[in-house]
Amino acid sequence: MRRKTITAHVGNIAIGGDNPIRIQSMATTDTNDTEGSVAQAKRIIDAGGELVRFTTQGIREAENMKNISARLKADGYNTPLVADVHFTAHTADVAAQYCEKVRINPGNYVDPGRTFKHLEYTDEEYAAELEKIEKKLVPFINICKEHHTAVRIGVNHGSLSDRIMSRYGDTPEGIVESCMEFLRIFRREQFNDVVISIKASNTVVMVTTVRLLVKTMDKEGMHYPLHLGVTEAGEGEDGRIKSALGIGALLTEGIGDTIRVSLSEEPECEIPVARKLVDLIPECTRLRAEAEAGIKDDTITLSIDAPDWETFQLKASMAVGALLIDRKATNLVINDLQGLKDSKTLNDLADAILQAARIKFTKTEYISCPGCGRTLYNLQETIAKIKAATKDLVGLKIGIMGCIVNGPGEMADADYGYVGAGRGKISLYRAKECVEKNIPEEEAVDHLLALIKKDRG
Repeated sequence: MRRKTITAHVGNIAIGGDNPIRIQSMATTDTNDTEGSVAQAKRIIDAGGELVRFTTQGIREAENMKNISARLKADGYNTPLVADVHFTAHTADVAAQYCEKVRINPGNYVDPGRTFKHLEYTDEEYAAELEKIEKKLVPFINICKEHHTAVRIGVNHGSLSDRIMSRYGDTPEGIVESCMEFLRIFRREQFNDVVISIKASNTVVMVTTVRLLVKTMDKEGMHYPLHLGVTEAGEGEDGRIKSALGIGALLTEGIGDTIRVSLSEEPECEIPVARKLVDLIPECTRLRAEAEAGIKDDTITLSIDAPDWETFQLKASMAVGALLIDRKATNLVINDLQGLKDSKTLNDLADAILQAARIKFTKTEYISCPGCGRTLYNLQETIAKIKAATKDLVGLKIGIMGCIVNGPGEMADADYGYVGAGRGKISLYRAKECVEKNIPEEEAVDHLLALIKKDRG
């Protein structure tokens, strides 16, 4: 049974309550490019997207949302638009006048960008920082009330503030508190058109933290709807498996009111995958129960019946996600009832699912973002080039990130990072440490490969 929440109104749709689970995606266009943004939004909506998000990194982009919205409505597209805001709180104030929903990130809404420095706060100093947040947030809430604009409080594991990190560490408790600090202010201001998201590229962190958030909200009498996603899931089969495992683990527990599958592909490609996950909830919930009951010798045996290989992969990943994340077992055997694939392919799928659950690494791990209007290089071409050169480095984790918003933070789980630093410029990271800055894009992949080769001897 799905977790009961209040209903958040976002333009002409409702999220939470007894409403359907909503499907959404994010544009990758420059938000100043009205023609390109409108065209891509139409492709997302035509594919079944129920919300479309755009990056609004500055006032100019926020103001152009008015033009994008007007063009879409003139062409008969009334799907709610969402502005994605980082670092500049005033941009959220502007975007709230033109969009049906604004996403703010507690990690950088008031706090400065993350530097990974440990800061010491007395209780009084910490309380003073919370007062700063409230002073910025209350005027924004009032603008949203005036314009009937909904808000997503979107916490990313990769962009927790130094303040939160210093007090709570890199923990699920810290991620949840980052969200709750903001949510308590919204409740005090009696503003309920709020959706919450907590995302991470690590499926175990994502599922564990969302579960903790639900318990924390319930303890404080809060029942806001939840948006689910595994951020930087990647592309192709790996991106689908990781997303299905993390999102699916929660959906089969009745958690989740809106979802996005973040793939390093064209955004309209995300929609059919997300739709399948929603449609598979009843069957995968049943399969999960059967698989748990049949665990023997630390092994889950799963028998799947599916009309096509993508559905097979999604169903298998979704059915066992929670069991693997909770370490109910650490081995997986998959049987194909339709004879779609041979035994080696089924074993490879089992290994990919175990890798997505952070149990067993049998190939290179790629943490790649889906891209957005902040991405200033060809993400898909770069991913293909890096994968071709590193695919045999079993167990190595490489982050490929469009910009710095989540880059260094999400790459804390990676051995190396390739991060967009500006137009045509790339910075390279070894774990959290930036080791080369502003490399010309055409040279950056070679620099990354040289760095890996040097470190590996």
